Amino acid sequence: MFNNLINKIHQGDCLELFKQIPDDSVDITFADPPFNLNKKYNNNKDKLKIKEYLSWCKQWIKEMVRVTKPSGSIFVHNIPKWLTYYSSFLNEIAYFKHWICWDAATAPMGKTLQPAHYGILFYTKQPKDFKFYEVRCPHKRARKSNILAKDYGGKKILLHPYGPLVSDVWTDIHRIKHNKYRDEHPCQLPIHLLERIILLSTDENDIVLDPFNGTGTTALAAKRLGRNYIGFDLSQEYIDITNSKLSKELSNSKIGEKWVSFYLNEVVTLRNDDWDYLKDFFFIPKNPVDIDTIQILLKSKIKHLSNKKNGSSEISKENQTAFLFPA
Repeated sequence: MFNNLINKIHQGDCLELFKQIPDDSVDITFADPPFNLNKKYNNNKDKLKIKEYLSWCKQWIKEMVRVTKPSGSIFVHNIPKWLTYYSSFLNEIAYFKHWICWDAATAPMGKTLQPAHYGILFYTKQPKDFKFYEVRCPHKRARKSNILAKDYGGKKILLHPYGPLVSDVWTDIHRIKHNKYRDEHPCQLPIHLLERIILLSTDENDIVLDPFNGTGTTALAAKRLGRNYIGFDLSQEYIDITNSKLSKELSNSKIGEKWVSFYLNEVVTLRNDDWDYLKDFFFIPKNPVDIDTIQILLKSKIKHLSNKKNGSSEISKENQTAFLFPA
């Protein structure tokens, strides 16, 4: 019966649907629940009394931990206010790893500082022997000059050519700002945010469960990266949107044999362990110090830029001579 639930989005209340999921059966669970801020999720109510809201949250959090495998992880996204309560629930039944700070400005509510981040709680089912992979993101650069935004002084020679290991503060992934990229949903997350979470915590063919599917960002990220997915949602309209997008999505977010996350044709997350394999797909400056001014690019992108309609390359001859072409 459980196998019939995989790679499908199911309509209904998540607490009822969780009853169909066996203990210790999925590799990670990710939740982006309603914020209880009176947002419009179709016709569903998003304004409960605080005590009622927190009681409900405690139930689905308990279910998330129950269905996660001993080697798995639990991720919960929300505003900091609610995450403080969620962490108190999770501290009783799981193991804290990180409060990931996602740099994304939000609207102030009342007398507060300007909110500038959402949080993602990262817990594991057991204290040791859980799946975890270090991931890297590109070096942050000045938008116009392309020079490294951070001054590394005399340590530039030690820089990793692609970029730093990802910390628990994520400033390189931005909210979806343009309506043409948004679905009819008040809290749609960028897909490369979910892809990063999936890359750092799962393997190919693992199962990712999202009890608040929305318009399918988690399921889409899982499919792109060769993982299986299970989604729950109350709204049939959101499920229809998700299924329409899934029908057009391919499991091909790869460079060669390695899964990576792309955004706007740039690699935005890759696994540290995969770099020895992936580096041959990039043009890398011969002199590590040149990383300060030269951004490494995929060979396929260089080829694309060189074959522009006007026949000219967007990369100068001076920079091209600085690249190392692996055999």
